[in-house]
Amino acid sequence: CAIAYELGKYNVKAVIVEKENDVSVGTTKANSAIIHGGYDPKPGTKMAEYNIKGNVYTKELCEKLDVPYKQIGALVVAFSEEEKKTLEELKQRGITNGVPDMEIWDKEKLLKEEPNLSDKAVAALSSPNVGIVSPWELALALAETAVLNGVEVKLNTEVSGIEKENDTYKIETNNGVIEAKYICNAAGVFADKVNEMCNETFEITPNKGEYYLMDKSQGNLVNHVIFQCPNEKGKGVLVAPTVHGNLIVGPDSQPSAANDVSTTKQGLDFVRNTALKSVPGINFRESIRNFAGVRARTADHDFHIYEDKNNKGFINIAGMQSPGLSSACAIAPDILKMLENSGLTLEAKEDIVDERHIDRFKHLSHEDREKLVEKNPAFGKIICRCETITEGEIINAVHRPIPATSIDAVKRRCNAGMGRCQGGFCGPRVQEIIARELNKPLADIPQDRLGTNIITGETKDGGAK
Repeated sequence: CAIAYELGKYNVKAVIVEKENDVSVGTTKANSAIIHGGYDPKPGTKMAEYNIKGNVYTKELCEKLDVPYKQIGALVVAFSEEEKKTLEELKQRGITNGVPDMEIWDKEKLLKEEPNLSDKAVAALSSPNVGIVSPWELALALAETAVLNGVEVKLNTEVSGIEKENDTYKIETNNGVIEAKYICNAAGVFADKVNEMCNETFEITPNKGEYYLMDKSQGNLVNHVIFQCPNEKGKGVLVAPTVHGNLIVGPDSQPSAANDVSTTKQGLDFVRNTALKSVPGINFRESIRNFAGVRARTADHDFHIYEDKNNKGFINIAGMQSPGLSSACAIAPDILKMLENSGLTLEAKEDIVDERHIDRFKHLSHEDREKLVEKNPAFGKIICRCETITEGEIINAVHRPIPATSIDAVKRRCNAGMGRCQGGFCGPRVQEIIARELNKPLADIPQDRLGTNIITGETKDGGAK
């Protein structure tokens, strides 16, 4: 989506090819939602380079495109003298990478700033440049802005093969053949499968992480993103506020299939028990949703960003595990440089859409609410009571540049169904609004991906007595 956003600034013909019925339904919507500081990646890696750049650029884009973002900082907590040495190592690594304003806090300052942390904590590394974001809203903002600038999006279009004839790639899909001179392979956990359609391939090793999403009653338990000291499995289990006022807890780390987003008792028990070491007061009875995301790991634990030496114009952007979300927006401009070096002419457009505004009713003043309802009475009808989402916002979501065609697609755009009841009350009403606005039968509106049908038929046949 970030690459498409950058391409939209130029006179090129570009298309996003997406196998699902919406953008952002894979790992993009199932991660920790952290814009990392940059102290964790090894110096000299692509992860280190792009994490630092992305930390700054992502914040700028969120402000420009009206995407929820908060810079709340992170604390890496040590529970022993041995782990304090790890904090020193992380600080030195961060200095090498260019992370600003890091400090190591002693126990007194740590517990003053975070009184709900375990009293067994002895110190913490503070990284104030860390932010939290709504990752699916960021992806949608980038993609929708790209569409407004002329980029095409082909949804429900799965790539099944790629053939090269002279200087043109013929991309076979379930919706016909797409011809292109350049391919940017950003297929996440399936990037190796797309790559091997015409290249010698690298291998993606999928790795699953499970999470708890807690009710807003737990949202103020901590003020920062709380990490434990990282280990060979990754950054470990975190506890963090979300931009929507909830608390997120997770993830664990376990090998998985690329499409395995199931949650397990074993995985969630590990997350819960590990998180309680950091924040013993978390009330897990306030969990409103469990979910899992799949990391796209590679053997060298670094991003694979390069033009294939045997196939000009074929660029891989793969191995996008953490800090992939933090880095994506910074990687995109460099992909355009690679495309230009490969022969693509980048002629800037004179006029582009490069900012947007979303009406979020719950965040408006009383006076602004009155003005909005007077202008459009649909904003006076609350559909999602948990999140105070109006019918006007849902209608707008359905008619955005990339229309919402499922209940969860509406949720990703305006937060309807994201609250304590998780759509239990508003879901049927949202479904009715989508069907009405798209002029489709109610039974054709899924929960999320195609095939996630809610209505499967009549409960009684018409001839029943």
